[in-house]
Amino acid sequence: MTFRSLNPQSAHGRQAEARRNDLVVLEAARDVFTAEGPGAPVSAVAERAGVGMGTLYRRYGSKTELLQRLCVLAMEQALAAAGDALADDDPWAGLASYVRACIDLRSGALAALAGQIETTAGMRATARRSMGALEQIVARAQRDGRLRADVTALDISYLIEQFSRRAPDRAEPAEERNTRDRLVAIALDGLRARHGDPLPGRPPSRARYVRRWAPASPES
Repeated sequence: MTFRSLNPQSAHGRQAEARRNDLVVLEAARDVFTAEGPGAPVSAVAERAGVGMGTLYRRYGSKTELLQRLCVLAMEQALAAAGDALADDDPWAGLASYVRACIDLRSGALAALAGQIETTAGMRATARRSMGALEQIVARAQRDGRLRADVTALDISYLIEQFSRRAPDRAEPAEERNTRDRLVAIALDGLRARHGDPLPGRPPSRARYVRRWAPASPES
């Protein structure tokens, strides 16, 4: 799975087509920005998505507007995965399925844009909803006794972000998937509650996590 449709069939005509185009562009943007960094041109995204620049700019007025929309769409995908996880009667299975789904979606791939674009009210609101849902997933698994107590929602978010990256010189898809699945299984096993050493250092800072999305101040 590369991206989740978020029920484009619920829309009709041009709305459905626009939604499908958004998802194709999102997947292309994930590839381009993780490989080339936040300075990659929109033309590279359009080329990878197989759409014309005119198509992009008819829908989005600027590169910033496009990237803001893609960030919201990526978080909406993660929210849909969180809803599935919270609906699972097994808290650990819900957590594991959420992690795997978000890694399949590469929902953290646009983290490379942090600090490079202005965040909108919609981005911030969707981010709060997404993090709140993840906190519920983590709390359920910890109450169930199978997720180690010193893991935080931000730890899970950063873990997903690391696995969302994709090397420019990608291996054969089947081999890449096999390697990734093995490493994800190792990571999930490390999240299980058991007697052992506590996690090193301090939990990730929520303030720092939020602050990194603030655009850098221009040098004077």
